[in-house]
Amino acid sequence: MVRGRVQGVGYRAGCCRRATELGLSGWVRNRPDGLVELEAEGVPQMLTELQIWCEKGPSGAQVTSVASTLVPTTGADWFEIRA
Repeated sequence: MVRGRVQGVGYRAGCCRRATELGLSGWVRNRPDGLVELEAEGVPQMLTELQIWCEKGPSGAQVTSVASTLVPTTGADWFEIRA
């Protein structure tokens, strides 16, 4: 979960692009409460790189916090933006 000014600033597109560059799979979406939610799976080092990106986001974002939890893997082999 990503909090801050993270909707309407290209956060989902940037996250999807970065996750794809890192070879990760999963998804990202806006939530009605103003947060951005994402799930990603892949090599632990690449997940760390994605978390570092998420803590900053694209240039228009103002991230105040990123909360992460472990969830079961799905075995997906793509990263997508969900509505």
